[in-house]
Amino acid sequence: MHSHTSSSLLPLRGFGVVSLAANVPGPVACARLRALGARVVKVEPPAGDPLEAYSAAWYRELAAGQEVVRLDLKDPEGRGALDGLLAAADLLVTSSRLSGLERLGLGWAALHARFPRLCQVAVFGHPGAERDRAGHDLTYQAAQGLAGPGGPPRTLLADLASAERAAGAALALLLARERGAEAGYAEVTLAEVAADLAAPLRHGLTAPGGLLGGGLPAYGVYAAREEHVALAALEPHFAARLREALGVPELTREALEAALAARTAAEWEAWADARDLPLAALRQPGG
Repeated sequence: MHSHTSSSLLPLRGFGVVSLAANVPGPVACARLRALGARVVKVEPPAGDPLEAYSAAWYRELAAGQEVVRLDLKDPEGRGALDGLLAAADLLVTSSRLSGLERLGLGWAALHARFPRLCQVAVFGHPGAERDRAGHDLTYQAAQGLAGPGGPPRTLLADLASAERAAGAALALLLARERGAEAGYAEVTLAEVAADLAAPLRHGLTAPGGLLGGGLPAYGVYAAREEHVALAALEPHFAARLREALGVPELTREALEAALAARTAAEWEAWADARDLPLAALRQPGG
């Protein structure tokens, strides 16, 4: 996890987090909370977190510095061990459907009655009446027009943005409690987060032909002599500097296509860096 929090500024030092969250949003959120100083105990089912099978390296990265225990919560002994962890914790992070949590006696009402200082952030798919509807990152993106027929998106936008929102919700709950409020509960639903991520598309900014959807020639992807470049000369001062540096009378798509075909993507990137222009070579995943 990339974090730029100063080692002398760890606002969650002394706070304990218990996570029942598997896969991506919960573990990413808890890694963020740990980077802010929290102690994190990650409780996994006996079979472990599926993310470990999908991407062992990322699983290890997210769980770094956390205590990982495996408990069968349907077994009285395992459930008793969890209750012991919750009694000493400040925050519980979950990513199961609410009906599943309630069957385990882990719904908010039951938790709050037993552990009055415990806050909870519940991350799940859909709000309201659809709260038990199945989904994953791809379906949340697809429902908002963020995924196309060319293949799955290259990153897990809904998962990762939900993780950041969950971390923010956790901080807000703990701050409120420390200021004298009751321990609180917050829900983060991936469907709602995906809808928020789709705001630029919904408002036409990134829609086909929109300003950032192909309507502005100086903001787009172009073929270089080798590979491609992403150009983002959005502000007038960048556009003016680009026009002068390229020696073209106007930043039309045709003028930019002709000019950018003259050098390789790597050469254009170095050229742009030297002139403080927003241009980057397109790289392959992991490149």
